[in-house]
Amino acid sequence: MEFKELGKKVIYQIYPKSFYDSNNDGVGDLRGIIAKLDYIKQLNVDMIWFNPFFVSPQNDNGYDIANYRQVDPRFGTMADLEEMIAKLKEIGVGVMFDMVLNHCSTDHEWFQKALAGDEYYQKFFYLRPGKDGGYPNNWQSKFGGPAWSRFGDTDLYYLHLYDKTQADLDWHNPAVRKELFEVVNFWRQKGVHGFRFDVINVTGKDTVLVDSTNIEQEKRLYTDTPVVQDYLRELNAQSFGQDPEAITVGEMSSTTIPNSIAYTKPENHELSMTFAFHHLKTDYMDGQKWTQTPFDFQALKHYLLDWQEEIAQGGGWQALFWNNHDQPWALNRFGDPGQYRVKSAEMMAATIHLMRGTPYIYMGEELGMIDPSYQSMADYVDVEAQNAYQELVAGGRDPQEAFAIVHSKARDNSRVPMHWDASQYAGFSQVKPWLMPTDQAKINVHQELTSGEIFAFYQQLIALRKQDELVSNGQIHSTLRDHDQVLAYVRSLPERPDQLAVFSNFYGQETTVVIPAELRKAGEVVVTNYGRVLTSLAEELTLQPYETLAFRTQ
Repeated sequence: MEFKELGKKVIYQIYPKSFYDSNNDGVGDLRGIIAKLDYIKQLNVDMIWFNPFFVSPQNDNGYDIANYRQVDPRFGTMADLEEMIAKLKEIGVGVMFDMVLNHCSTDHEWFQKALAGDEYYQKFFYLRPGKDGGYPNNWQSKFGGPAWSRFGDTDLYYLHLYDKTQADLDWHNPAVRKELFEVVNFWRQKGVHGFRFDVINVTGKDTVLVDSTNIEQEKRLYTDTPVVQDYLRELNAQSFGQDPEAITVGEMSSTTIPNSIAYTKPENHELSMTFAFHHLKTDYMDGQKWTQTPFDFQALKHYLLDWQEEIAQGGGWQALFWNNHDQPWALNRFGDPGQYRVKSAEMMAATIHLMRGTPYIYMGEELGMIDPSYQSMADYVDVEAQNAYQELVAGGRDPQEAFAIVHSKARDNSRVPMHWDASQYAGFSQVKPWLMPTDQAKINVHQELTSGEIFAFYQQLIALRKQDELVSNGQIHSTLRDHDQVLAYVRSLPERPDQLAVFSNFYGQETTVVIPAELRKAGEVVVTNYGRVLTSLAEELTLQPYETLAFRTQ
């Protein structure tokens, strides 16, 4: 799909396990999604990215897939899925499936056959002998501990960059690639036109897996290596590239601007766009996730604006997002979840929805959902959070301090059930859910649609993107780079005299900016979260706490 069309699209992410429980077993399901189609239609998005609902032991919430072609019974049946796809199509909404192709569950038939001694399937995995009485190399799992586990009762170890039940697939093997491409094509035949490829840029590991010298150097040994682009071109040619309407996005761990450009330039025939996460690491102390520190606003601006400008100049395309199932709520991190929850939610939404790229909305974001008010580690389910807590305590942290750190960064924060109403289980289920909701008394769909303003603000942003080519297809350049509270940029098109100037105050104090001379023109306010009316931009503009303003010059 061409950038001109991609720029008009808005994609909504649903974490099926937490969206709506139709059969009251405490877990969200496909029929629950069907039951809420009116809500989805009201938001007016173009496509839904679904997190995996395939057969899985759920050691990593479905990203440990045991069968790529079957719906996990806890989520429903193939008939439910086909009905969901058809009914979404009826309301003009496409589907994007999550393809976890770097690794599979150790319960998968391929791994089980390998364990049973089948040499054909043993070549599907990175199996290596130990050395010097230890592991094959010193790589660390991203979930903590060594990236190797013993392969059955043999003298070999298998590689797992993530959980030990997620065995990395060896993409060097053409048979592996063929099987995975066939998985994509299986779903294409079911009417799926969108694909999100999980950690796809770590598939390019070398054949010789050498020791690393430090964490950052270790990442480079298997991240964004040149062969990844070869793999993506082959994946494109053998599957979704045959569909001119396909929309694809690669989750790119620790990627760079040049690589993101290369992955998404149309002439390279790889992907439509990429997810990059650097802006979501600006509240990491010394680059470490499991820490607590205020976000670095200048770093946040640097990542958002540099990536916008340089990817545009390089001819690539971005996925724009604040939230997903792997992140705590951005509102807690970069906004004010208390005094200015509504205004900061709207400000953050406008900031990315008016940028160049394709915006993604994570379910509940359009309500201004915030991190749950959990009190202990017993409230958390996620393996990563539990491992991090244990490591922090083992490293000498006070248990209360360790909990506070995990509470600020845990993935489960955004995985809480969708708040449909103010009832005990948030209208998600009539029984205790797999993960408990909190704060539903003040933040829920019923209340938001009745008397809130965030949902309507998102509707406005989505409509503007579809209607105005300045937003969907315009060029972008940053301004006011050195301001200590405001992120600002300008959208323009060579053939149009008007421009769209966007100003966002990221703090709870008012501030004044000096408007660049070239923007001091007459025009109109297009987006405001304070009901602001202006007929021109003067020399100075004072912004209220968490105010966002988009002004179209004449």
